[in-house]
Amino acid sequence: MSVFFIAEAGVNHNGDKDMAFRLIDAAVEAGADAVKFQTFNADALASESAPKAAYQNETTDAEESQLEMLRRLELPRAWHFELRDYCIDNGIAFLSTPFDSVSLAFLNDELGLETIKVPSGEVTNGPFLLEIARTGRDIILSTGMSTLDEVRAALGVLAFGLTGGNETPSLDAFAAAFDGADGQKALNDKVTVLHCTSAYPTPLADANVAAMVTMRDTFALKTGFSDHTEGDTASLTAAALGADVIEKHFTLDRSLPGPDHKASLEPDALGALIRDIRAVETALGDGIKTPCEIEADTRRVVRKSLTALDDVAEGAELTAQSLGAMRPGSGTSPMHYWEHIGRPAPRALKKGDLL
Repeated sequence: MSVFFIAEAGVNHNGDKDMAFRLIDAAVEAGADAVKFQTFNADALASESAPKAAYQNETTDAEESQLEMLRRLELPRAWHFELRDYCIDNGIAFLSTPFDSVSLAFLNDELGLETIKVPSGEVTNGPFLLEIARTGRDIILSTGMSTLDEVRAALGVLAFGLTGGNETPSLDAFAAAFDGADGQKALNDKVTVLHCTSAYPTPLADANVAAMVTMRDTFALKTGFSDHTEGDTASLTAAALGADVIEKHFTLDRSLPGPDHKASLEPDALGALIRDIRAVETALGDGIKTPCEIEADTRRVVRKSLTALDDVAEGAELTAQSLGAMRPGSGTSPMHYWEHIGRPAPRALKKGDLL
C-alpha cells in the first residue's frame, strides 16, 4: 500500500504568484506526491447574487460578494503553465480542480493534465461529470455533502462517459452503465472516490472517516479521504483504514486572510503529517499473517515443546504425568500432545528432554 498524498494549495495563494510558487516549495519539502490548485472562471462559476458560505464570511470581508472573492482568488491561465513546469522540475505532480467547462477544457486540452479532480459541489452536476468522463482522464471524485445513492448516480454518469456510451444520456442509461461489466472495469481503472465533509474546518466528530470504508465496500473502487479537519487525527485514521489517497489543505500561514487558511496546515505540520502517514503505512505492512524474520529467535525461546516431566524408559508408555510442555520451542509442538499420550517412548528420556 502507498498513500498518494495531495497537498491542497487551493486558493491559498491569495492571487499572489510568488506565494503560489512558495506553496509548491513547501509541498515538495513536506514530501507530498502532488500539489493541487483550483482552476475556475469566476464569472462562469458564481452569479452576482450568489452568497458566500458562513465560513467564508468569517474568514473574508463579509461585505464582499462571493463573485468578488472568486475574482480575487482566480488563478490566471498563464500561471498554470509556469506552476506545472515548476512542479515537473521539482519532482511533484501538478493537479488542479476545474469548476466549469471552460476550465476543464483548458486543463485537459492545453495543460494536458493526466488526472481531473472533481470537487464535491459537482457530484450532482450530471452534464459536467459527463464532460469530465469523456476526457478519458483518471478521475478523483470528492463526495462531500453526498448520500451513497448520489455517489452511485455520479459514478453511473462517469461509467457512461468512460465507456463511450452512444445512446442518449439518461438516468436509466447511466444506471445501466454502472451495472455493466464494461462500466465497472472503467470505474476500477479510472476512478478514485474521496470521502469528505464539506465544512471548513470540519469538527472531528463530523469527519466520519469510516464512510470511506463504506464506499470502498460498496463500490469496490480505490478510495481516499479529503481532510478538512484541523490537525492530523482524521488523516492518520484514514491511512490506518487503508486510504489510497489523502488530501489535506495547507498554507504558508494560517493567519493570512482568505477563506481556507484557517482549515489548513502550515508547512511544518504538513511535513509531520506526511511522515506520520508513511509510518502508519509501514506499520500496516502487507497484511499477510506469517512470522517475521525478526521473531525467529523469540519464537524458539518462548514457545514450548513436548518435554519429559520425569525419566522415562525406552518403550514405556507416555502419560499425562510423564509428558508435558516446556520451553524452548525447538522440539515437537505441544499441538501433537494427544498423539503421543498412551504410546511407547521412542527412546529413553531423561527429565527435561524434548521429544
